[in-house]
Amino acid sequence: MDTFTSKPECSGISLQEIVVRPIVQTERVVWDELMSVHHYLGFKSLVGSSIRYVAVLEERWLALLGWSASALKCQPRDRWIGWSPAIQWQRLFLLVNNSRFLILPGIHIPNLASKILSLNVKRLSRDWEEIYGHPVLIAETFVDQARFTGACYKAANWQYLGQSRGYGRHSRRYVHHGQSKAVFVYSLARNALTRIRSPRPDLQLIRKEKPMALTAKQASDLIEILQAIPDPRFKRGVRHRNISIIALSICAVVCGCRSYAAIAQWVKNCSRKVLARTWCRKKGEVYIHPSEPTIRRQLQKIDAGVVDLAISDWLGKLTSGNTIGIDGKTVRGARRKDGTQVHLLSAFLHHQGITIAQQEISAKSNEIPAAIPLLEPLDLEGKIVTADALHTQKDLANFLVQTKKADYCFTVKDNQSTLKNDIAYLGLNEGFPP
Repeated sequence: MDTFTSKPECSGISLQEIVVRPIVQTERVVWDELMSVHHYLGFKSLVGSSIRYVAVLEERWLALLGWSASALKCQPRDRWIGWSPAIQWQRLFLLVNNSRFLILPGIHIPNLASKILSLNVKRLSRDWEEIYGHPVLIAETFVDQARFTGACYKAANWQYLGQSRGYGRHSRRYVHHGQSKAVFVYSLARNALTRIRSPRPDLQLIRKEKPMALTAKQASDLIEILQAIPDPRFKRGVRHRNISIIALSICAVVCGCRSYAAIAQWVKNCSRKVLARTWCRKKGEVYIHPSEPTIRRQLQKIDAGVVDLAISDWLGKLTSGNTIGIDGKTVRGARRKDGTQVHLLSAFLHHQGITIAQQEISAKSNEIPAAIPLLEPLDLEGKIVTADALHTQKDLANFLVQTKKADYCFTVKDNQSTLKNDIAYLGLNEGFPP
């Protein structure tokens, strides 16, 4: 990655040559670090569903844009849309927030910001639908006018709606911080307002679960793994095989289903070939799929930890990418008997966002000693493992390179000043900007 320095000739660059595109997974650590260092709000993460973009000219980065879930409430926006609370609750996922926009230091090109915004919104809904299964109709953003005028949004034909009331959502309540911001919106589709506030269902706006083409080899590998998982039911009265129910449920979850009803609907729409490859019961020439109550009861009975451990490698082989991330999260609402919160360390596929391994962190420990046991059972040869600064540790790095034959991409911050200075020194010698 290269960037422009502050030079007078930058003003003569043609804006027509600029490309705005989503980042690839190997660029995420660099994107996050640049946003954290140079954006006035800093950066930790994007809220909810999100896409990170970069504006590029001749392979050199000019700007970064982050899109995430929209604000739950915004009086000027909600008044402009004119939707009822019930419709708002149902359709809020069709709005997207431009939560971060950063022109990188040293970039001075006239009309650059508005051009980048225009290029981004042209492809935003299409990219969102490809990743999340549904389009977005309206883009929003909040501009701190104590720092910025919002001129680039106005030049890119965004509509100013008024000022926010200066509240921010913290935990489960709203806190008045007193920093009122200008609210801008942009319609990403024709008749966006009519479609988003209409009480009539719109089939084009319903999230589409991605179909899964389960090959014979993938199905065979999955069935072989699941055969070792014990069936908790009594044999008498069993109509559907344990492995069929679990295999179909796993495939449905991989395709984006997040409820028993969604899993059952996905199973109902499965092709004859998929049902056959997952060993479903056959009656005459027809394959019988399990119902929602059957799926729900069986998934509630089986040992989730055993299933998770059994299928981790199989899930890893489903992706064509080679990047795995590890990250820890505190589980909301989950507490141990002693009152401490449950904290999990997970390994996940970057592109699909699928968790392939998970481990609970002891209340008296932290994520660092859990990283190696988490990754031990996974096939990581030839893959890249990413982690935040907490896991920038020699033991983990040596384990990945020497034992697992993998590469890694770790974040280095000020708490490891010697290492950070060494990296900066090497970067300057290679011609990278500081």
